[in-house]
This record gives sequence, structure tokens and C-alpha cells, in this order.
Amino acid sequence: MKDYEETIAFLGHWGRFQQIIFFLLFASIVPNGFILSPVFVADIPKHHCFVPEDNLTQDWHNASIPIKVVDGGQELSSCSRYRLDVVRNLSAQGLVPGRDVDLTDVEQEGCLDGWSYSRDVYQSTIVSEFDLVCSDHWKQPFTSTVFFLGVLVGSFISGHVSDRFGRKPVLFVTMAIQSLFTLFQIFSPSWVVFCIFFFISGLGQASNYISGFVLGTEILTGNVRIMFSSMGVCLGYATGYMLLPLVAYFLRDWKSLLMALAVPGLAYVLLWWMIPESPQWLLSQGRVEEAETIVRKAARINKVQPPPVIFRDFTAHVNQKKTSRQKHYNVGHMLRKRNIRSTTIILCLVWLTLSTGYYGLSLNTSQLHADPYISCFISAVVEIPAYITSWLALKHLPRRLSAICILLVSSSSLFFIQLIPKSLYWMSFALEMLGKFAITTGTSLMYVYTAELYPTVIRNTATGTCNTVSRIGSCIAPFLLKLSGFKCPVITRKENPVPVAMLETRL
Repeated sequence: MKDYEETIAFLGHWGRFQQIIFFLLFASIVPNGFILSPVFVADIPKHHCFVPEDNLTQDWHNASIPIKVVDGGQELSSCSRYRLDVVRNLSAQGLVPGRDVDLTDVEQEGCLDGWSYSRDVYQSTIVSEFDLVCSDHWKQPFTSTVFFLGVLVGSFISGHVSDRFGRKPVLFVTMAIQSLFTLFQIFSPSWVVFCIFFFISGLGQASNYISGFVLGTEILTGNVRIMFSSMGVCLGYATGYMLLPLVAYFLRDWKSLLMALAVPGLAYVLLWWMIPESPQWLLSQGRVEEAETIVRKAARINKVQPPPVIFRDFTAHVNQKKTSRQKHYNVGHMLRKRNIRSTTIILCLVWLTLSTGYYGLSLNTSQLHADPYISCFISAVVEIPAYITSWLALKHLPRRLSAICILLVSSSSLFFIQLIPKSLYWMSFALEMLGKFAITTGTSLMYVYTAELYPTVIRNTATGTCNTVSRIGSCIAPFLLKLSGFKCPVITRKENPVPVAMLETRL
């Protein structure tokens, strides 16, 4: 019996049917670029304690917030104010702060009346909405971690669910889940409810990304399938990433932004009737007639004549596969033999490092430039040449050499940031973008490299395991960013993959 690609070779590789599928599935990937929405939704505006204006002179109202020195500059304290009852008493006596009263002798207190947030950059974020500052500052990075935990769970279960229920239903159902729960976040009465919705949204986002990827690779064939799985998917993600700061620039309220990000996914659900189920999946389930109907419709669209019987004897072949006893492989088989065990450990470390670096740099874009929208857009644009470089490296360079060079470039650029004086901030920005370029290139390359290092029987298991481990990096990245506040530059440069580059030489 001929294999699937030989059977449908009469369709060609790039007819009208394939073009429609390619661009519709490309469009399904675009909303996944919004995975970095926490850059704007959960950013921390400048803030200080709210001070009621009643019974205070203007001088005392202006001086009621302590001034602290940060990196050689002065700024208002974010989490304390001078005791309001003392300040009111001094104001009532007609004393002038700084002249009649030494402010260092005045007792301080927390922000008992809440906070006042700057609106210079954002109208509002979830930080200003739910007061995720000071004693609750840990909730800000944890919000992103909850979202990435949803992505991790979605990555883990999506393959099993789509294998059972089909690629198309999972794609559209999870797209609807992602969009609807993004809308539900707008109406969250509390931070806890927001996190629950954010988790489910992340779960749907990961699941529809993987389902769309698998659907495309199973419907498309030949060089078109290679182009979709390498460039099409990556550029679709990068397109969504570039759109994110553009939309956020015009919608600076977090609720309006989330509503705008949910609309494309809801609109995409209307395309249910234009995207078919995977014929390969239907054949694996013994649903030969449905698969043949889809292929005949594709033949009509491409204006080619199909044979009288397309999938000859395929039912008998499927039944034979179902009844034959097959050995199943799991993660344990990746750890039994020494050489495969070493490869697995090294690859997991590489994937973890690249993922931590990627999301660490991406989530940090709002801190790189005075305008977070510009820095985020540049960070997104950098991904396009990174994906092209990865594709060229896969075609022309040895895998191990490519991986080592990419890790060394990223680690070197990020390390030298420590040596750049603050006055040359543009050079630090350029080095960080070089690191982002290298890490993005490495992330794209590792999918192919990992698949090639393992035997066929455990290839899917190995790739899925490495991908799951990498999601742990995205979960811890938001908290690692906070280490910069503890003056630990070596630790906060967690993206630095020098040790991993050394391990890569053992593959």
C-alpha cells in the first residue's frame, strides 16, 4: 500500500487548496504572539502613597512622601509616607518642612490610604487595579507565572486531546477558550479570579498553537509542509508579537487591551467551515470515507481529477495496525541507557536555559527604554531575522556547531552588558537585542536538533519532554527578573548560557 503523501500526490503541493490552508492556519498562529501581553497588562506604573489633601498645607502635602536615593538619583518612596497624624499636627502649627522641621526625624508609616499611580505611560494595569505593590509585590510576577503554568498544562495535554478528538475541534474549541477567558478577565472582581481566568486562557493558547501546527503539518505536504512548520508558524507568532505593542500603544487601559486581543480569536472561530479536519487523523481512526470526501473537495478546488478510489485498502491497513501489538515507549526509556540519558539531561538544560532567557528578555522589554512600546516592538522585530537565520543554519551548517555558536553569542552579549556604563544605554539595549536574537534563533533550531538526536520510536516523547521542561523556564522567568532589585547581576543574567554551551559539545 502507498503511503499518504504518495496517495494524494495528484493534488500537487501548492494549489489553491494548500494556499488557503497555509494562510488560514498562519492566521490561527498570530494570536499566540499575544502570549507576552503581561508586558503591558501587568507592568508596574510609578506609584507612591496616596495622601489626602484635607487639613494640609501645600508644602506639607508635597513633602509627605519620603525621598530616597536609587542608583544615584532621587525618587519618591513607593511604600511609605510620613505619619499623617504627625504631618497634620505640624501643618496646623504653621511649620515649614525642611526649614522648621527635619523630616528625617518624622516617623514613617505604610500606605494606609492606598496608592497614587502615574498615568504617564498607562491609564491602568492590573497592578494599579488590584494594588499589587509593596507587601503584595510578589503577586505581580506570580500573575505571569500562573499564565505560563496554564501554557505548560496546555502543552502537556493538547497532544493527547487532539489525538482522541481530532485536530480541528481542539483547534477551534481552545481558540474559543483562549478568547472567552481573556474577555472574562476584564470582569474579574479580584486578583485571584483574574489569575484563574489567566491560567485557563494560557491553557487554551498553548493547545490551539500545537493543534494548528499539527493540523498544518498533516494537511500540507512536501516543501510546503517544511516551510509551514519552520517559517510559517514562527512568522505567524512574530506577526502577533509585533501587533501587540501597536495595539497596546493606542489602548493604554488594560481592560481595553485585553478586549482587543480577544477579538481576533473570536472572529477566527467563524472560519470553522473553511478549515477541514486532518485526513491523516481521520484515516488513523478508520474514517476513510470522510478523509476521501475532504481530499476530493481539495481536488475540485485545485481543479485536478482524483482517481476513482483514493485510499485503496486503507481500512484493512488501519485495522491491522490497531490489532497488531506495538511496544509503547515513555520517558523512562530516555533514561535507561547512559548515552541517551546524557543526551536527555543536556538537552533539557539547553531548553530550560533558552526558555528562561527568551521569556526573561521578552518580559523585561518594558524596562529597556523610556518608551516600553518601542522596546517591545523592536524585540518583536528581532525575531524575524532570528527565524530566518535558524532556517539557513539548518540548511547549511552542522547542528552542534550552530547550537554552540548561538549559545556563545547570546551569553557573550548578555555578559558584556554588565561592563557598559549607564550613559551608553543604547549600547546595552543593542547587546540585549543581540542576545534576544541569538536565543530566539537557538529556540527555533532546537526543535529540529532534538528530533534528530533520538530514535524514531521515542522522538515525539523526547521532543514533548524537552518542551515541557522548557515551560518551567517560562514559569520562573518573571521571578528571576525581580532579583535585579537585590543587586545580584550575575544571578539576574539568568539568560547567560555559557555553561550550557560547554555541555553542548558533548552531544
